[in-house]
Amino acid sequence: MEVAAAAALLSPAAVAARRLAAPGAGSLPFAGRRGDAFGSVKGLCRQQLTCRRRSTVIKASRSSPESLPSSSSIAPLQMESPVGQFLSQILVTHPHLLPAAAEQQLEKLQTDRDAAMENGGEKPTPPSDGDIVLYRRIAEVKEKERKRTLEEILYALVVQKFVEAGVSLVPAISHSISSFGRVDQWAESVEGKLEHLHSQEAYEMIENHLTLILGQRQADATVAAISKLRVGQVYAASVMYGYFLKRVDQRFQLEKSMKTLPWGSEEEDVLNQAIATDLRPSFQTSTSHPELASWTSPNYSAGGPSQSVKPCRLRSYVMSFDSDTLQSYATIRSKEAFGIIEKHTEALFGKPEIVITPEGTVDSSKDEHVRVSFAGLRRLILEAVTFGSFLWDVESFVDSRYHFVAN
Repeated sequence: MEVAAAAALLSPAAVAARRLAAPGAGSLPFAGRRGDAFGSVKGLCRQQLTCRRRSTVIKASRSSPESLPSSSSIAPLQMESPVGQFLSQILVTHPHLLPAAAEQQLEKLQTDRDAAMENGGEKPTPPSDGDIVLYRRIAEVKEKERKRTLEEILYALVVQKFVEAGVSLVPAISHSISSFGRVDQWAESVEGKLEHLHSQEAYEMIENHLTLILGQRQADATVAAISKLRVGQVYAASVMYGYFLKRVDQRFQLEKSMKTLPWGSEEEDVLNQAIATDLRPSFQTSTSHPELASWTSPNYSAGGPSQSVKPCRLRSYVMSFDSDTLQSYATIRSKEAFGIIEKHTEALFGKPEIVITPEGTVDSSKDEHVRVSFAGLRRLILEAVTFGSFLWDVESFVDSRYHFVAN
């Protein structure tokens, strides 16, 4: 999985996705509002309990599916666990309270996990063979439920950051197809809002990513019929690219503030030399590390798509990494984050029906095509990169409260 993620991040995915056109953010504002938000969440919970005690009619009304707020308008993935459904309601009705509510749920998860570990360490009288199988099955079910709950807490926090930024996530493609077959019916322009969610250096990298995928037709209103499977692959790869980009940008900004960048000071001549080296073909590097081939191969250095790719400081910084460091940074750290990428993409584009022919190739005869403009594709990719950036932030925040990322 790590190798696949790394290969998707460093633009081989962009190379394949280019046939389509022919395919960050600040720190979490949780700590400052934690006290007030916790009080509000507790008050909200007490209010719900009071309403339920006063009248059985009110209780039935509140539990009716028609009366519950729907989160489908702000996120394509619908949450299934009780905790996830609770957080999705808060996202709709009181989004500013979601960070505090998520922290409360994380504390409960931690308590449950600690209790499970203590019960496992007591070593009571050995049960019979049948009981051992039952106990193991119960433990597996509980662990699976905790994992799903954790994934949905992470997802809710990512969506909340979009809500806080005033950006609506693209709805499920299957629900947004017009009578003419077009899917990019989202009319609002959010590019300016998305740009401000990234550092200047990171957004330069995002622009290069868009150029590699869409070429010079990014603002083109031309509508084309494109494979939904291919668009979904580009979206997922762009989410992972945003995750990687946020990770390296954090390190870059830290070294920049400490004046410890590889080229030392901010002197322009040294920087220009580093950028020139970045854009020059490097056969030795491409053979020593395959993930770097797409960044240093002749096709991207002379006469290829990189003629329109602008040199940038962050790219030169990343190219200074050794192969082991680069591979570690191009890895999704947790199974939960990888699961979120997969489920969110499936909720957005649907689960693809992939048929393998006897020759070992993919049968594309059943592949559904959608009509989308190149400007709509740009909007999708920008959202995907930002989603990955938010996912890195949220994963780091949650891991500080409920350790789940493996070292």
